[in-house]
Amino acid sequence: MKKLILVRHAKSDWPEETEDFDRPLADKGLEDAMNMSRFLKNNNISIDHFVSSPAVRALNTCKIFNQAYQLNCATDEKLYNPSERSFESVIYDLDDNLNSVAFFSHNNGISNFANSISEDIFHFPTCGVAGFEVDCDSWSEFDGAKKKLLFFYEPGKI
Repeated sequence: MKKLILVRHAKSDWPEETEDFDRPLADKGLEDAMNMSRFLKNNNISIDHFVSSPAVRALNTCKIFNQAYQLNCATDEKLYNPSERSFESVIYDLDDNLNSVAFFSHNNGISNFANSISEDIFHFPTCGVAGFEVDCDSWSEFDGAKKKLLFFYEPGKI
């Protein structure tokens, strides 16, 4: 069994003359990311590895989560402005020694991907987190594996 955790970046700001890629987290985003990461850690949600979009708001969300988890953070450009196929491509590159991986990414891609692997239709709010159990021993078996939604948390509801 593998576990895939999808995290939409926390609430961001958009200062004048800032490119989309370089948008920072808003104060609310910093607070939500700290609260959500502590909530996951305190509820024994195990994570072995983080993979983040390199965009500032996603990577900073990942770094805040890493204060609670103390893991290796990798970045993958495929998680910035992602399509459903982008997520699958990153999944197939994962090491099979990793059993639980969290991706930090963006809408609409993250909502579309989550809905493509689950019967539960939902829209990710900023800093929303969904966890899926994937019935496989190797990440290369992801596409054909049975997937089950384990949890979906929103910052305003934890």
